[in-house]
Amino acid sequence: MGYGDKSLAKNPIYAKAHMERNQRNVQRGYNHPSIIFWSLGNEAGMGPNFEHCYTWIKNEDKTRAVQYEQAGTSEFTDIFCPMYYDYDACIKYSEGDIQKPLIQCEYAHAMGNSQGGFKEYWDIIRKYPKYQGGFIWDFVDQSCHWKNKDGVAIYGYGGDFNKYDASDNNFNDNGLISPDRVPNPHAYEVGYFYQNIWTTPADLSKGEINIYNENFFRDLSAFYLEWQLLANGEIVQNGIVSDLNVAPQQTAKLQLPFDTKNICSCKELLLNVSYKLKAAETLLPAGETIAYDQMSIRDYKAPELKLENKQSSNIAVVVPSFQNNDRNYLIVSGEDFTLEFNKHNGYLCRYDVDGMQLMEDGSALTPNFWRAPTDNDFGAGLQHRYAAWKNPELKLTSLKHDIENEQAVVRAEYDMKSIGGKLFLTYTINNKGAVKVTQKMEADKSKKVSDMFRFGMQLRMPVTFNEIEYYGRGPGENYSDRNHAARIGKYRQTVEEQFYPYIRPQETGTKTDIRWWRLLNIGGNGLQFVADAPFSASALNYTIESLDDGAGKDQRHSPEVEKANFTNFCIDKAQTGLACVNSWGAIALEKYRLPYQDYEFSFIMNPVYHKLK
Repeated sequence: MGYGDKSLAKNPIYAKAHMERNQRNVQRGYNHPSIIFWSLGNEAGMGPNFEHCYTWIKNEDKTRAVQYEQAGTSEFTDIFCPMYYDYDACIKYSEGDIQKPLIQCEYAHAMGNSQGGFKEYWDIIRKYPKYQGGFIWDFVDQSCHWKNKDGVAIYGYGGDFNKYDASDNNFNDNGLISPDRVPNPHAYEVGYFYQNIWTTPADLSKGEINIYNENFFRDLSAFYLEWQLLANGEIVQNGIVSDLNVAPQQTAKLQLPFDTKNICSCKELLLNVSYKLKAAETLLPAGETIAYDQMSIRDYKAPELKLENKQSSNIAVVVPSFQNNDRNYLIVSGEDFTLEFNKHNGYLCRYDVDGMQLMEDGSALTPNFWRAPTDNDFGAGLQHRYAAWKNPELKLTSLKHDIENEQAVVRAEYDMKSIGGKLFLTYTINNKGAVKVTQKMEADKSKKVSDMFRFGMQLRMPVTFNEIEYYGRGPGENYSDRNHAARIGKYRQTVEEQFYPYIRPQETGTKTDIRWWRLLNIGGNGLQFVADAPFSASALNYTIESLDDGAGKDQRHSPEVEKANFTNFCIDKAQTGLACVNSWGAIALEKYRLPYQDYEFSFIMNPVYHKLK
């Protein structure tokens, strides 16, 4: 009956029903030790019927608080418990004069690839004592095992079971945990911010760290600390601190015995700390990690992105040459390599080095501004709002080539017909077939154009390049506004492992803060990518198109999506965040978006070989 005058909360006929439901709830659970406060109900309007319930419960149980969302800040709730308050609203309340604690009864909607911006919620919670947390909606994806008409095992959701029941598509699939109780990727971000031991630098030059015990009732004597010193992602030193003397709600300084004097100043230095159980507790085994952090001792310095020719002593450099006698292709040849550019669109369409075919037949290295929309993207209508970036109608206006500094240089210029502005692609090729790619966009400042999903490029490699080695955040997928649980390190994985089967297909598999990335075949040969700053990337056996529902959500499931017989690699200067405030309109915070403006992104593709070569 809604929240207005017709609410049953205001109808005296339903007074007894309201009261009996609340009485039974309290009397049934009164002696249950895990109940810390009572709720009068949910999404049911406000009126005298609930007011009487509140009064009865307070007289029955004087030890617990009582809350009700629709009571707002009135005298009929002990807790201000709104739904889906955004960051600014939480700050405004926390800085206001009303003293009731703020605990959101629902927040951080965990639908699909989500929980971007969860950190910002917890920054506010930890800053303001009045803001005491909230309840994520929700715990587990509410789907059941089902089979489609072809017998493929799926997780069924609204619309799968018949064609006439009311349905809200996959809207009940908004959990931290999948239906089979495997954590979704975003669950790890939540777990990180829920931990109760926090480590910050004191004086890392002396090995000193500060340990804050956020627990209220226990010290840290049940835990030990493991530390690792990483140089360019490799563990070079490690150790254990067996005894941690940190009282509840207190901070202690600890000195770790690592030594950086003999480590090259050219290397990035990171410190990992993990807190682990000395003995099993309840369901957790001894050695379980219950908190962790990563701190920077020496920051990463991106290499100067200058492509040089490789020269062996007393052997002259073989300068690449152009063949321009084909009407369709501009061919660049050199010592043991061939590249081809399509003259009609300017794109690199063939890349062979030392007998390795590095690009899938019929494909091209293309600019990419799109991702398969997430559930949150669909909720905010970004598939429509950002639609111009799906196909920006690039028109080749110029394709030039030359030899500069004994290297081949190809320059392509484009008009962006549906967007406005210009795009420039520059390829510099050295004597060994390495390619420096520069993607530059000049926005038309006179036009009002939407944000974009990403700014980068897309490359299809043969399916045999199915191994990934990278130095960046991992091991799981992570995004610009959801990467705090992912530590920087060196990781080796398969392409198959990159795809997470969200119940409805969507963007997945991206990694951030990448220093270098390699796509390799079983022999350890392939391509290495290095950029002028940390970048994001993904490699999947799925295309963006196959994961994209189009203009509106389709009745699809991840196991139904056909795999591609190639490795689809995306490399991005940046990708927009995921957001989590809600799934029906909220978008990522401004700092995690990509507005229409000038961009420039450079990276080098360098053939790499097994170490024995």
